[in-house]
Amino acid sequence: MIIEQRTYDFHPGTIPKFMQLYESTGARDLQARILGNLVGYYVSEIGALNQTVHLWGYASLDDRAARRAALMGEDQWRDFLAQIVPLLQRQESKILLPTAFSPPFSAGK
Repeated sequence: MIIEQRTYDFHPGTIPKFMQLYESTGARDLQARILGNLVGYYVSEIGALNQTVHLWGYASLDDRAARRAALMGEDQWRDFLAQIVPLLQRQESKILLPTAFSPPFSAGK
């Protein structure tokens, strides 16, 4: 099991526009359906601002690669990305591996 942490830095004031597009275009539902295991989706309040941080669970790096490729194969997702790219300043992705004492987590189907 792995967790991917994706952090997006937005231009100041553009997160509400991003969230509106994420919901209204169906991108949120599409992403949840294909990636399958949303652990959490957050907006920064203290520290670095104008950020979203989302965590996705996968059974393995191969599972992640297959699901991300399937998402990128969707016209609806690519159309959404074209709309949000101007809102973004930076993206970062980290793969987090559990420690031996981390609570169990199942990546599901």
